[in-house]
Amino acid sequence: MPRLSTPLVAVSLASMLLMIAAPAFADNTTRAEKFTVERPTLLSLGFEWRISGDDNRNANVAVSYRKKGDSDWRKGLPMLRLDGEVVNGGRPVKGGTFYYDYTAPNMFAGSVLNLEPDTDYECRFVLNDPDGVSGQTQETITVHTRKVPAPASGGHVYHVYPFGYNGPMEQPAFTGLMSAYYRGTGDGDHANALPPRVEPGDTILVHAGLYRGERYVYGGIDPKVPAYGVNFDGTYYLTASGTPDRPIAIKAAGDGEVIFDGADNYNLFNLEAGNYNYFEGITVRNTDVAFLLGIKNIVGASGFSLVRSRLENIGRGVQDDWADSKDFYIANNVFIGRHSFDKLQTWYKPDFWGKYPGYPATVTSEYAVKLYGQGHVVANNYVAAMHDGFDIATYGTPSEDPDKIPVSIDFYNNDFYGMADNCIELDGGAHNVRAFRNRCFNTAGGAFSFQPVFGGPAYLFENIVYQATTGGPLKTTDTPAGMLVYQNTFIGQGGIAPVSNAHFRNNLFVGDNWKEPVFDLSTFTNYSSSDYNGWRLNPEAPYAFGWTSPEFGGPAVYKAASLTKRHYATLAEYQHGTNQDRHSVMVDYDIFQNVSAPDPNDPQRLYAPENFDFGLKANSSAVDKGDVLPNINDHFTGNAPDLGALEFGKPVPHYGPIVWPTQTSESSTRAQTGPPH
Repeated sequence: MPRLSTPLVAVSLASMLLMIAAPAFADNTTRAEKFTVERPTLLSLGFEWRISGDDNRNANVAVSYRKKGDSDWRKGLPMLRLDGEVVNGGRPVKGGTFYYDYTAPNMFAGSVLNLEPDTDYECRFVLNDPDGVSGQTQETITVHTRKVPAPASGGHVYHVYPFGYNGPMEQPAFTGLMSAYYRGTGDGDHANALPPRVEPGDTILVHAGLYRGERYVYGGIDPKVPAYGVNFDGTYYLTASGTPDRPIAIKAAGDGEVIFDGADNYNLFNLEAGNYNYFEGITVRNTDVAFLLGIKNIVGASGFSLVRSRLENIGRGVQDDWADSKDFYIANNVFIGRHSFDKLQTWYKPDFWGKYPGYPATVTSEYAVKLYGQGHVVANNYVAAMHDGFDIATYGTPSEDPDKIPVSIDFYNNDFYGMADNCIELDGGAHNVRAFRNRCFNTAGGAFSFQPVFGGPAYLFENIVYQATTGGPLKTTDTPAGMLVYQNTFIGQGGIAPVSNAHFRNNLFVGDNWKEPVFDLSTFTNYSSSDYNGWRLNPEAPYAFGWTSPEFGGPAVYKAASLTKRHYATLAEYQHGTNQDRHSVMVDYDIFQNVSAPDPNDPQRLYAPENFDFGLKANSSAVDKGDVLPNINDHFTGNAPDLGALEFGKPVPHYGPIVWPTQTSESSTRAQTGPPH
């Protein structure tokens, strides 16, 4: 029989000692309070359950789910217990205050994962506490997952052609996007005079050609000059709104590549006032901000979709810092930055990187996508040669308004190559933010960042990291709380700055020969936990494992200088000294079909993912050594789940675009575009 545990609520030796030491006046019974259903995504559902009491933290919430109409319930991961975790950023700023001021409420939060889009699911939650429970202790709710956004049928269809086109035109036909989107193209003093033409459900088909406005030519008076209605700043201000079921669609017509060129302007498409606008099949290039969707405390939009498009020579792909934003869908795109495709460069650690060519790397391409809000999906994209890949905005302490808290955000099946900082930042997220089945190659500042997470859970599962250099697989500065790190394959060291309520299961931490410990955790909470992992040590590290925490048996301590440092030379010493990783094993590179260690003496080298095979060999030390994580690894093939991102005998996930967007004639080599997967 396979092992089955509930790692989120498992009680460690340190936690039991803490319970014994609890004062007599502790309120250990649990009272159920408000239950919240978060905004759904395509594959995930998020939930929150406020409680009171349970001072000894031994309550739990069992989760089960099924498709509506099915008879059998399936087990899900238990909800994560939150209560009192402090997130303050860790570093005082000028004036003696901290970056953030957040204390997690008394609650449970958790997700049902790996679902199907556009489907009804019944989800059941049962609150248990051996000390007693009062109130509504069971919630059964039917929730519909979000469907994949698509253009609507039945609306008006408008055809757009580039300036100078002389061939046959489908009608109604317009020259330039603004002429179709609005009731004509106004230039000069009349640029904003005309109202939108488009309505919910309308589609604009953009025909092949180059759309580049001469933005410094005033008025559009000369018929030989392509003004396109974007005079001076070169920006398309698109202010009309569709609806979730009937977006306003701007699509390539299918007769060749559609190129919107910003002519090196600041922002090409501004949709801060337009909700549910859908873009598909276009190329955007030569602009600092391709799509501007929102700015903190000013204005923002919801329902933006970007599908099967290509963004080249950009500084930022999609920018959204608006707390009210909802329902973005960014999928099957390529984002190509301005950084080097010849070598890895970065901007920090001058004592190390300063001796390598190109230091400090200028941030000419800051990120592919940064967003905030709720219900967003970013999936099956390729990102290369940027500072960051995909980010949740490091916005600040979350609002107390439930509609403005950053929850229910998914990043999955994305492919990253050559990041100066991070591949994915879950920074700024609160509850049920998720990064899964992504591949991250060649990164300098940390592959996956939690800087910080406000309470969690932040799910990180089934990801692959290689050539993580100085940052390692995980970046945990700014005191995050609520990390669930499950079933990942990490090639790289595991130094982890102070975190709270963090849990590690079924991961492969394979040392990459840097002179650092393979796992060096610092935690403010004695209920953080780690088990069922595979370790390959770095032979020249000063020690193998570190576990820095409050004194065992003591309460949480939110001051790093007051924590107790513990270092261990071997797995056995670490297990005995901490009671962690009791079921973990040693591994080496021979567990993989074809993976070797990166060269620590050549940190700028860029490794091609197609040259590696992270599948496990049969009967290797990582096979059948994992724990059952319901709703993540239920379909394991052997006697128990395997360690790492790839289960033996199961198909390898598809990373990057399912349909690779059209390449431009100017961008045909790897040095300009990355590998044509």
